[in-house]
Amino acid sequence: MKRSLILLVLLLAAVAIGGAWHVDSKQPRRGGELTLGGLQAPVTVRYDERGVPHIQAAHESDMYRALGFVHAQDRLFQMEMLRRLARGELAEVLGAKLIDTDRLFRTLGIRAHADAYAQKLDLQRPASQALLAYLDGINQFQASRPAPLEFDLLGIQKRPFSVADTISVAGYMAYSFAAALRTEPLLTHVRDQLGADYLKIFDLDWHPRGVVGPTLAAGDWQDLNAIAQLSQAALEEAGLPQFEGSNAWAVSGSRTASGKPLLAGDPHIRFAVPAVWYEAHLSYPGFELYGHHQALNPLASLGHNRDFAWSLTMFQNDDLDLIAETLNPDNPNQVRHRGQWVDLHSREEVIAVKDGAPVTLTLRRSPHGPLINDALGNRVGATPIAMWWAFLHTDNPILDGFYQLNRADSLDKARAAVEKIEAPGLNVVWANASGDIGWWAAAKLARRPAGVNPGFILDGANGEAEKHGFHPFSANPQEENPARGYIVSANYQPQATSGIEIPGYYNLADRGQRLDQRLADNHVKWDLNNSQALQLDPGNGYAPRLLAPILGELRRAATTAQERALVEQLATWNGDHDLDSSAATLFNQLLYQLSERAMADDLGAAQFDNLLSTRVLDAALPRLSADAASPWWDDRTTPAVESRADTVAAAWRASLQHLQDNFGADPSAWTWANAHTLTHSHPLGQQQPLDQLFNVGPFAAPGSHETPNNLSHRIGPAPWPVVYGPSTRRLIDLADASTALGSNPLGQSGVPFDAHFSDQAAAYIAGQYQPQHLSEADVATHTRSTLTLLPAR
Repeated sequence: MKRSLILLVLLLAAVAIGGAWHVDSKQPRRGGELTLGGLQAPVTVRYDERGVPHIQAAHESDMYRALGFVHAQDRLFQMEMLRRLARGELAEVLGAKLIDTDRLFRTLGIRAHADAYAQKLDLQRPASQALLAYLDGINQFQASRPAPLEFDLLGIQKRPFSVADTISVAGYMAYSFAAALRTEPLLTHVRDQLGADYLKIFDLDWHPRGVVGPTLAAGDWQDLNAIAQLSQAALEEAGLPQFEGSNAWAVSGSRTASGKPLLAGDPHIRFAVPAVWYEAHLSYPGFELYGHHQALNPLASLGHNRDFAWSLTMFQNDDLDLIAETLNPDNPNQVRHRGQWVDLHSREEVIAVKDGAPVTLTLRRSPHGPLINDALGNRVGATPIAMWWAFLHTDNPILDGFYQLNRADSLDKARAAVEKIEAPGLNVVWANASGDIGWWAAAKLARRPAGVNPGFILDGANGEAEKHGFHPFSANPQEENPARGYIVSANYQPQATSGIEIPGYYNLADRGQRLDQRLADNHVKWDLNNSQALQLDPGNGYAPRLLAPILGELRRAATTAQERALVEQLATWNGDHDLDSSAATLFNQLLYQLSERAMADDLGAAQFDNLLSTRVLDAALPRLSADAASPWWDDRTTPAVESRADTVAAAWRASLQHLQDNFGADPSAWTWANAHTLTHSHPLGQQQPLDQLFNVGPFAAPGSHETPNNLSHRIGPAPWPVVYGPSTRRLIDLADASTALGSNPLGQSGVPFDAHFSDQAAAYIAGQYQPQHLSEADVATHTRSTLTLLPAR
C-alpha cells in the first residue's frame, strides 16, 4: 500500500508538473531573441511594468510586422474568436448551439462583403502595406509558437489570418453599434398596434408618411421579435467587445492650467476577457505614436504623441434601415421595386458544425439589401424584411482614414483623414500641441426622401426606402476651435450647422449635459487631476428629473414610517451612484418596476424584453413619469382603468418586496456596492467551472447607466451586473504628452495565468490611473524586459 501511495503521489506530481509546463509553454516571450522573417533590420521591443510593448524599428513595415507578432502572442485567441463571430464560424468550434448566431452573421452579409472588399483593395497603398506586414507578423507567431490554451480546449486548428478577416471584424464592430434590429420593429409595433397616443413618450419629433406598406401579420411580428432577440443574444453571449457609447472632450489652452490643449476620452464598450484595447508604443524614424489597437488592426483607433492626440465616441446615427418588401403573388422570388417586379438574388453558404452535420443556408437579397428573415431557420412570417446598411453600400476607405489619422498633426490633415471614415459613424475629437482642437462626425449620411423616418420599418415598394446618394462630409456636424474653448462629445444627438436631419439612436443628453456643465465653468483651469474627477463622476440629473413628477404618488403609496423615510431619501437624493448609496439601489429597482408595470402588459413579453435592450426606453421613462394621462399607465389585463398613481403604487410595493427578498429587511444593506458589480467574462467563462478559471471579478462598481463614469447595466431587477463602461480612460495634456495617464479594465494580456492577464482590474474599478510612458527616459526607466526580433538569415 505504501508503494502504491508513493506511485500515486508521483503520478499526481508528474501530472501537475506536466500541466504547469504545458501552461508555461503558452506564456508570451517578452525577453531574449527571436527570429522574424521579412524584417529588414532588428526590432527592439521593450516591455514596461504593465506589459505594454514599446517597439523601436528602423523601417515602417518592420514596425507593423513586429506589432503583429507581439499583439498575437498576447491576444491570438481574441483575434480568432472575433473573426469567427464576424464571419459566422463559431459553430465550427463551439458546436450546434452557435448555429443561430452564425446564421445571423452570415445573413448580415459581413462575410461576403469583406471577401469582396479584400479582393478590390489596392495592396500598394501605405495603409494596405501596413496591414499586410501586421498580418504577416500574426501568422508568423501562430506558425512558430504553441497555440493558446483555449485552442487546445476547443480543438481549434490554426489557419492564417487574412485581409478579409480584418474587414470582417470591422464589420462586426460596425454592427455592434446598430440598434435598428432591436428598435425599429419595436417602434413600428407601438405605432401600428397600439397607436399614436402610445408613441408620444418616445418623442419622435418628425413622423413618416403613411405606414408600412405590406401588412405585417402575427407571424411577421414573431419573426421580427425573434431576430431582435437573436441579435441581442449574439452580442451578449459572445464574451467579445461591443461598442456602446463614449465620452470625449478637448479643452483649449486658454482653459487649461498648462496653457496647452488637454484631451480626454473613455470609449464605452462591453466588458470582456481580454479587454478590447491593446496598448502599444510604436516608433520608426519620423514616426512615433502611443496607440490603442483593436484585434486584427495595425492602425491605432485611439492615440497620442508629443504633437497631437485624439479619441472616439460613437456617432449613433441610424445607418441601418429595415424594409418590408412586397412579394409578387405570382412569383415568390420577386419583389416590387421602383414600379416593377425584380428578382431576388440568392447564394448558398455552408456552416461547419463541431460534432454535427454541416448546415446549408440559402441567403437572399433584394435591391435594398439582404433579407434578414433568412437569419431564422424556421420563420413563420410571410413578409420579407430587407436590411439596408451603410457599411455594405459605401466605399469606406477606413484603413486609409486611420492610417492618416495616426499621422495627423494639423487640423487640415485630421479633417481629411476623418472624411475617409464612412461607416460606422464615429465622432473624432482631436487636439494638437500647436493649440488647435476639433471635432468631426465621421459618416456617410444617406439622403432619404423627405418626411421618411427610418426609425420605423419602411415600405420597399413605394419609394420611401430609396436613398438619393449621400450628403457631403462638409454637411456633417463638426467644430474647430470654438470660441467657448472646449468641445464635448457624449453620444447625444448632434446639431449640424448645415441643417440636415440626422436620425439616429442617440443616448440621453444627461451625460453630455453633466460634462458640459462642468467644462463651462470659466473659473476652472483644467489639468490631469481635475479631469480624472470628471471622468469618474458617478452622477447625473436623470433620477431627480424622472422622480420629480411622481413624488406625490410615492408619498401616498408609502404606508409606514420606514417607507416614508425611503421616499424622502429619494426626494433629496442628487442622483450620484456612489458605492455606499442605498438610494441608487432603490431608484434603479423602482425604474425597472415602473417600466414593467406600465409597459409589459401592452407590449407582451418578447417586445418588452426587446424594449429593455434599447436606448429609446431611457428617454421615454422621464416623459412617461411626467404624463399622468398617458395610456401606458392602465393595466390592460384588468377590467379597471388604472391611473398613474395606481401603477406607481404597485411599482413601489414590488420594488420594496424585491429588495427585501434579495438584500434583507434593513434598507441600510441595500447599498450600491452590494447591488452593482462588474465581472469580466471570457468566451469560455459562460459555463461552470470554467468561469472560475477564465472570468475576473466580481468587483463592486460605482457609477451607473449614463453617468460620466458610465459603468452601465441593463434596466432590470436587482442585482445588476455591469455590462459595459469605459474601455480605457485617457488624459493627455499636450504641454507634455509624456505625462499622459490611462487605465485598462483588466490587463494587456489575454493569456490565462500570465502576469498581465488581470493585473490592472482592481486599480481600474477603484478609479486609479497609470502612466503611459512616451519619453525615452521614462521608457528606459520602466523597462522590465526586452525582446529583440531579428531578421531571418
